[in-house]
Amino acid sequence: MGIMGDILDVTADGGRSGVIVSAISRKANLSHYAVLDKCEKLVEAGLVESIKNDRNRVFLITEKGLQFFHEFKRFQGLVESMNLRY
Repeated sequence: MGIMGDILDVTADGGRSGVIVSAISRKANLSHYAVLDKCEKLVEAGLVESIKNDRNRVFLITEKGLQFFHEFKRFQGLVESMNLRY
């Protein structure tokens, strides 16, 4: 869940222009292939959208993804306030 949260965070920061795989990889500290695998799962869940432009594949967070991400951050804050590990 933490990795998915990191990817959603990066895609949310990308705004409407989206984020390429290498940028997600750098910011989330994941391999290129791990990012592709996780992004595919997020696309299947409807949390992220994938768009192929002339040179790259770009990922954008969806409205559903933003709602999920905000709830996830709230959950993270609650867990941290209780000194629990997840």
